[in-house]
Amino acid sequence: MPKEKLPQQYIQMKKRHEKLFNAIEEVGKTVRQEGPLDENTAHLIQLAAAATVHSEGAVHSHVRRALEAGVTPDEIYHAIILLTSTIGFPTVVAALSWAEDVIKKRKK
Repeated sequence: MPKEKLPQQYIQMKKRHEKLFNAIEEVGKTVRQEGPLDENTAHLIQLAAAATVHSEGAVHSHVRRALEAGVTPDEIYHAIILLTSTIGFPTVVAALSWAEDVIKKRKK
């Protein structure tokens, strides 16, 4: 699976604040290793949180990361639709469209 190019805004911010981004990435690695959840489950939880806070950029990022970890598109869709009774249908539809942005790019 080809690695997708990161958004330009992210790249610029990472260059400008390299120490901060490195620290944030290290925190992410550490918390994933602190408990019994497998990597795919952790990615799906983070994706669900991104959808819940209506963050298109975070949904894109977590879908990208989940796919790179081996999560299937069907698992991503299921994780998002499971949120329907919690965050509402319109928010789920938005999150599905953001996920699809990344998934479609991977299929090309």
